[in-house]
Amino acid sequence: MYCLHYRPKKYLFERPTGATSSEISIQKIVKRVAKNVNIRKRVNRHTLRYSFVTHLLENGTNLCYIQTLLGHNSSRTTEIYTHVGIKNIKSLKSPFDLLDLGNV
Repeated sequence: MYCLHYRPKKYLFERPTGATSSEISIQKIVKRVAKNVNIRKRVNRHTLRYSFVTHLLENGTNLCYIQTLLGHNSSRTTEIYTHVGIKNIKSLKSPFDLLDLGNV
C-alpha cells in the first residue's frame, strides 16, 4: 500500500525531492504502519532490514549477495542475520543425496 500511494523512485522512504528520509522519519512511518495494521510487537526501522534479509535467506539468496546489498565490509557482520534461516537447514539436501548411486 505504501509503495502504491507514495510511489518511491529510488529509496523506499524518500522525500518528495528524492532524497532519503531521516532515521526519525522512517521510525515514525514504521511505527504508524504497524499500528494501522494491528501489529502489536515492538517494531523499529531495523525490523524492515531483518525482514528483508530473512526473506532473501529463505529464498536461497547467497550470503555474499546479501552482504553487498547491506553494505557490509565483513561477512561476519552479515552472518548475524543467518540465525533466521536456521529452519531451512532441515530441508537442505547433501550433494551426495542428489547423486544416482543405485547402479554402482
